[in-house]
Amino acid sequence: MFFRDNERHHTAHIHARYQGAEASISIENGDVLQGSLPPKQLKMVQVWIDIHKEELMIDWELAVNGDAPFRIPPLQ
Repeated sequence: MFFRDNERHHTAHIHARYQGAEASISIENGDVLQGSLPPKQLKMVQVWIDIHKEELMIDWELAVNGDAPFRIPPLQ
């Protein structure tokens, strides 16, 4: 999640990277806004978003306002 990153997509989203592939993914519904990930990794990110949706929305508001977001643990 990048600070003040609400101008290009105008929706709450995260950035995910995997072996050179990158995607911006909506927090609200898991849709890919830009870029791509391999199907298996995209599904894992979408599940992670669903598990942490409330925390991600709080972090989105913090980041948009220029504040440091809280760390959210990865899938294990």
